[in-house]
Amino acid sequence: MKSDDKRYMTIHYQSYLALDKILDAQHLRSVELDVEPAHEEMLFIIVHQSYEIWFKQIIHELESVIDMFDRKDVDEKNIGISIARLNRVIVIFKLLVEHIPIMETMTPLDFLDFRKYLFPASGFQSFQFRKIENLLGLPEKERMTYHGHHYAAFFPDEQKEELKKIASGNSLFEAVEEWLERTPFLKLGNFNFLESYKKAVESMIQKEEEAIKSSEYLSEKEKKGRLIMVGNTGTYFKSILQEEVHKQKMQEGTIRLSYKATLAALMISLYNEEPLLQLPYRFLLCLIDIDELLTTWRYRHAQMVQRMLGRKVGTGGSSGHAYLHATAVKHHIFTDLHNISTLLIPRSELPDLPEKLKKQLGFYYSSLEDW
Repeated sequence: MKSDDKRYMTIHYQSYLALDKILDAQHLRSVELDVEPAHEEMLFIIVHQSYEIWFKQIIHELESVIDMFDRKDVDEKNIGISIARLNRVIVIFKLLVEHIPIMETMTPLDFLDFRKYLFPASGFQSFQFRKIENLLGLPEKERMTYHGHHYAAFFPDEQKEELKKIASGNSLFEAVEEWLERTPFLKLGNFNFLESYKKAVESMIQKEEEAIKSSEYLSEKEKKGRLIMVGNTGTYFKSILQEEVHKQKMQEGTIRLSYKATLAALMISLYNEEPLLQLPYRFLLCLIDIDELLTTWRYRHAQMVQRMLGRKVGTGGSSGHAYLHATAVKHHIFTDLHNISTLLIPRSELPDLPEKLKKQLGFYYSSLEDW
């Protein structure tokens, strides 16, 4: 072995983790300003520094998944790898939610001991969190403003450009949408998924209406109400049964995922037990879980702020709890995947797949010679 081969040089735990830098990064403003030191400020700093370190890991995972999906031909083995990495993101988000009870061990009076020294710093200024939102695919038009300014207005030019580049199409939402649009099984030979699904929906709705009308236990008023509900369900199905209705809803902003991608997500969800669709289905569930956990974190964060500040304005000048609560309500990314559940039909109504397609979606071998 060459003496200058750096691959085999020893390293110490302290230097490998750069602990000198990390453990010397907690600078209490209450101490620096030479006022009464606020004991709870250490906790406040460490929790937020922990957030930023975990944000870095989330970004690392999301960028790798986007890279694997942002191409014309997605390697099938990368779907399994992506699921593992997104599951890691899911666990991290769960951990971030659990940071909040740690913060809540600090009382509102404890926080007031040093809050006045934090102006105008704000969590809104976290570049990494904004990057996570963009990498996931939070649309620009859905963003809450900051004092009426664009959400990136107070970042340096280099960071603004990075956020703009991601927002222009290099996000997980766009990569997944394009991947879904390439699903090859929507039309294969004589099989047309949409036509088969349409017939199944019409049959299901007809059976529901007949069951309501023939019921001996419902009054005429109750029957009328139930029939209206079935009608509403049928109306919702129009967004998938009629492409022009879907496009209209996209223009209105109530739907974001493209028509073809929505069809593919629906087929994957309905036939998720077929071997070849199991991983894609688990992948879509990961996206739903991440969206749900991000919303959960926003809600818990808003609740914590209300507990600490009541109706006070945030240190960055936002409306505090009201602003954070509004982002939890508005800042959703994969809503269309959540809403696939509205389009599901019972297994008993599910159209049978042609034998040829079923073989393609399974691990089928007619004999040992097929190996």
